[in-house]
Amino acid sequence: MLDARLRKNLDIPLLLLTLMVVVVGIITLYSASKDNPAKFYQKQIVWFVMGLICLVAVATWDYSRYPRLVRLLYSINIGMLIVVMRFGSAAKGATRWISIGSFQVQPSEFAKIIMIICLAVYLTDRREDIGKIPVLLGSFLYTALPTFLIFKQPDLGTSLVLMTIWFGMAFIAGAKIKHLSLFFLCGVSLFTIMWKADVLKDYQKKRMVVFLNPEVDPKETGYHVIQSRIAIGSGQLWGKGLGHGTQAHGQFIPENHTDFIFTIVGEEGGFVISVIVVLMYGGLLIRGCLIMGQAEDLLGRLLAAGVVSMYSFHIIVNIGMTVGIMPVTGVPLPLFSYGGSSMLLNMASIGMLLGVGMRKHSLVF
Repeated sequence: MLDARLRKNLDIPLLLLTLMVVVVGIITLYSASKDNPAKFYQKQIVWFVMGLICLVAVATWDYSRYPRLVRLLYSINIGMLIVVMRFGSAAKGATRWISIGSFQVQPSEFAKIIMIICLAVYLTDRREDIGKIPVLLGSFLYTALPTFLIFKQPDLGTSLVLMTIWFGMAFIAGAKIKHLSLFFLCGVSLFTIMWKADVLKDYQKKRMVVFLNPEVDPKETGYHVIQSRIAIGSGQLWGKGLGHGTQAHGQFIPENHTDFIFTIVGEEGGFVISVIVVLMYGGLLIRGCLIMGQAEDLLGRLLAAGVVSMYSFHIIVNIGMTVGIMPVTGVPLPLFSYGGSSMLLNMASIGMLLGVGMRKHSLVF
């Protein structure tokens, strides 16, 4: 049982917003998969229930205990990613999953929350020297190892998520803007070199090209974006109604239950429901920022910063790519897209925010 003082600080708005997003997501999945024998929405409900258990477990765990677990967590993280490279299951040209019986686990999803914990402890231990380049570089390299292993799967989207988490947490930890700007410019230069040296896969390059002009390859790489924009535009103000999306149910939208699930929201719910979903996500981020600002200890503040950075990247990139203002990177929409690993990660992350919020006045205890 939670201490009464902790229950008093429970962020009810954050919890309610989370439940609302999940419910709308399951309803959307019902529409997306009602004609599919896989019945993704039924499986998503199961993952959601398991996710609630993760949320409660993480929220009730005192995050001040994380420092003693960091070495173990970091080792497990690296170990899982190496196992994926050697023995993982391949699908659509990528090796990202480990088969455990009839379940498939995606370690790169759990790598996000593990790195938030590990990096928060790393930066907290070096709080006095984060303004120095060597310490900032050390935190970058600390994050770079799992990022590289994920990039090799290949999974560019999750690699960028980890870099975004590092950037956001380093900023909150007190890193200088000029130093972070230097790292950003180095990252852009490295990306350019990787492009020229053919380190990036051909499909990854094509995604960047069609981001600028989808009509360059309308039948292949640009197909997703073109069809998604047509579907969302056809929804107009009020949408076509649940289950009546002609583009979604006409098999014009690939991955409409995962990466492009927001397309169904736009087509069947129209502009109105799309805005409501965006506002719910905005509410989640605002609550996360409030928790981050109210945390009295640096460790709690950094944990919240990591979760907010991760959610911000996922939300902006996923919704952005469905309307053509962001490149397609295969990043799921948090709490919305189908996926067991993703649901467990995101529910646990909300639990972490709730836990930090409940202990925002930790010095009192």
